[in-house]
Amino acid sequence: QVSSTGDRHDEIDFEFLGNVSGQPYIIHTNVFVQGNGSREQQFYPWFDPTANYHNYTIHWNPTAIVWYVDSVPIRVYRNYESQGVPFPNKQGMRVYSSLWNADNWATRGGLEKIDWNSAPFVARYRNFRARACKWNGQPSITKCAVNSPANWWTSPVYKQLSSAKQGQMKWVRDNHMIYDYCRDFKRFNGNMPPECFKPQF
Repeated sequence: QVSSTGDRHDEIDFEFLGNVSGQPYIIHTNVFVQGNGSREQQFYPWFDPTANYHNYTIHWNPTAIVWYVDSVPIRVYRNYESQGVPFPNKQGMRVYSSLWNADNWATRGGLEKIDWNSAPFVARYRNFRARACKWNGQPSITKCAVNSPANWWTSPVYKQLSSAKQGQMKWVRDNHMIYDYCRDFKRFNGNMPPECFKPQF
């Protein structure tokens, strides 16, 4: 995940939820802006994430956030800030990686208990690469968003997914998505977040 600090932090999550033996893992994604999250989408991976290394990418630029698994996009959160939808672009963020205790939200309301006899728990990473606009305080908000050759992340190719990439994402979402906050009418009592009515791709 990437995250700023403080009570009104921004955060972009890419997490794996643990499983009961024999059950699929879950890829959990979320976006926090100014301390507010509740934008979760979850997927069953189409592979065993423990069997080999895979590339997990968060591409965050002024236009959108895109989550990729092995270069396949699984989710897009577009910047509709001009239309009143919060977008994380006012704070620098750091990369964090951890093994987290299984709180209730990640364990079917606490139904699954951690088997501490299986400790130590280990996560391994390979070929980590952070390519980012360095945060140097408030001037970076503008500097990092400027359309210029130096800011490769703002180039046209990163403003919209190609039709081929959109096709890949549709396949993932049609076949492997298991939760989308924009479809959870009960949770929001019919008062859905405004971005749910806007195109994301």
